[in-house]
Amino acid sequence: MNRATDTRSRARRPRATGSGPRSRSGGSARKDTEFALPQTTTPALPPVESFADMPLPEPLRAKLTSLGMTAPFPIQAATLPNAIAGRDVLGRGRTGSGKTLAFGLALLARLEGRTARPRQPLAVVLVPTRELAQQVTDALTPYARALRLRMATVVGGMSIGRQTAVLRDGAEVVVATPGRLADLVERGGCRLDQVETAVLDEADQMTDMGFMPQVTHLLDQTQPRGQRMLFSATLDRNVDRLVRGYLRDPVVHSVDPSAGTVTAMEHHVFHVHADDKRVTTVQIAAREGRVLMFLDTKHAAERLAKHLLDSGVKAAALHGGKSQPQRNRTLGQFKDQKVNVLVATNVAARGIDIADLDLVVNVDPPKDHKDYLHRGGRTARAGASGRVVTLVLPNQRQEMARLMTTAGITPRTQNIRPDQTELGEITGAQTPSGQPVTIAAAPEREPRPRTGGARGRSRRPGRRGAFGNAA
Repeated sequence: MNRATDTRSRARRPRATGSGPRSRSGGSARKDTEFALPQTTTPALPPVESFADMPLPEPLRAKLTSLGMTAPFPIQAATLPNAIAGRDVLGRGRTGSGKTLAFGLALLARLEGRTARPRQPLAVVLVPTRELAQQVTDALTPYARALRLRMATVVGGMSIGRQTAVLRDGAEVVVATPGRLADLVERGGCRLDQVETAVLDEADQMTDMGFMPQVTHLLDQTQPRGQRMLFSATLDRNVDRLVRGYLRDPVVHSVDPSAGTVTAMEHHVFHVHADDKRVTTVQIAAREGRVLMFLDTKHAAERLAKHLLDSGVKAAALHGGKSQPQRNRTLGQFKDQKVNVLVATNVAARGIDIADLDLVVNVDPPKDHKDYLHRGGRTARAGASGRVVTLVLPNQRQEMARLMTTAGITPRTQNIRPDQTELGEITGAQTPSGQPVTIAAAPEREPRPRTGGARGRSRRPGRRGAFGNAA
């Protein structure tokens, strides 16, 4: 495959400096201020309107065609030609805009025909959460298999022994959360000195969660003249450290405004009284079709899920207090429509990709505009339409108005009471049956890991890709 000449003969990229973990997302003005995007010195290759016109290996083209994918999304059209050529990339686009394939296809194309040594991957994708790790692996596995490349996912909450065994067998691509990958490196289970391509996905959340020290430590161990790609829905001052310290003359592409608003998404703010909030929530949950509901705490999520089940609504809770196998099973039930309502904390705000999900409800308003944008980003994905509804109590109105202004969103705001006509018209709300229902509990046992690729030879029973999901 022809690739543009890379300018990797320059001096070693400077190491990012700074103190320990930053505070977790709390909405400070300094953290939320977007930085000025770097200016590209070397002209970027022009966007390409078709995957067929990109310098992709034939197996990748064939797989894209078999999956009915011919025209790339804007962020893919703009960045893929440059990423395949080896350029560093800084891409910003809302959730659901196609960022995963924007970096994933380029990463895999550049690894065509390569074989990693034991414990020495050739590419690393760093993500902030277990859910996003699984989503990235799910999205890239069909293409990795087409090129006979092996993928491994290493995250917290899963057996580190199994993940160590997978890396010992060899994997060209590792998708990882920073904390678990740092643990594996420290134990000698993984070396990063052969990593030629490093991707940071949702880098802003990694910095908000305090992962900056691990991220920079891991990047410093990869090849100094390697390729760096950073993709995110939002970019703030903390991410600026990564951009200035590790990206060299990057191709910069921003699909959407910095707020990440979505034209195909309707935003509604319902002013409700405290006495009406529970009934309104249950009526929305009883709609035909699925709905994702966000609450602040795991205890509140559990209580609401139980109340919905008692009311006749098939619901399940998803939060950080559940084991990883339970979380995987619950999410699978929602995707398979065995559960109509997923009651979740912010653990589901990123990395959850549900096809045809047209309604997200903030039962508890989010704490900052980034949480709002990422919660809402679970709907209106890949060009589809969707609605985001936020239930706001009287004492929350002023703060919610400020949040919407910061997010660059002008919602439709109205007073809502249970059984009101507008409630049904906007959300499909209806009265539940009142007949309690039961959902099979998710298993406690950790599932057997799966492979992310194959080499065309028989594999030992234990030789599997570590599959799971967060830090």
